[in-house]
Amino acid sequence: MNALTFSLLILGLLLVNNLFGLVYSLVIIYTDWFKKYRIQEKKYQKGIFMKRMPLYLLNFSLLLILAGVGSYVIFPWLETSWSAWWILALQVLGIFLVEDVFFYFYHRLMHVNKFLLGKIHSIHHRASPPFPLEYLYNHPLEWMLGFIGPVLGFLVVGLISPISIFTVLIFGAIRNLREIHLHSDLNLPILSKIPLISKTKHHDDHHSHLDGNYSSIFVWWDKIFKTELPD
Repeated sequence: MNALTFSLLILGLLLVNNLFGLVYSLVIIYTDWFKKYRIQEKKYQKGIFMKRMPLYLLNFSLLLILAGVGSYVIFPWLETSWSAWWILALQVLGIFLVEDVFFYFYHRLMHVNKFLLGKIHSIHHRASPPFPLEYLYNHPLEWMLGFIGPVLGFLVVGLISPISIFTVLIFGAIRNLREIHLHSDLNLPILSKIPLISKTKHHDDHHSHLDGNYSSIFVWWDKIFKTELPD
């Protein structure tokens, strides 16, 4: 595998994931198939999907450019051979752990700092109730700065063991799909039973209250710093 092939794989992964996010969003908004799993009873505004499409497209286009260029640039520093499954699993877990620490404090700062909240983060909070593609409904600066988290994760884990290209692909797929589902406003039975991982309702409550529940993946940060909202 060369750098170009790797970049194309990353771009293909993002396109497939977000095509799923598009279909997932349309099904939730325009059908009753998942109605019994909805967390909020609030109805979606008429025409909301098309109204927000320009920002979705802008952010997704920027994401494709950054992911494509970034993956091409970092390729020479990645391991291209297959690693043992447990090494890949530990690397992915380590990256998520580091990223989540960063995200918790970064997200909390976005609420504590009134300028950041009013000028940047409040855009994302217009998503109430959210649906899957609302993960793209952000000020571009917000999610670009949020990328510092994964970068730190890769740097920290890379100091311990060489990062595999498969680690990048697995992490990217899980992270992107999780962001899509996290904004679905659905409490699906199987996914809601995974221990230690924040549920959709955890983030959904954050959207509805504009406060608390700042962690993205692991709920313990909100428990430790006493920012968890009551059920």
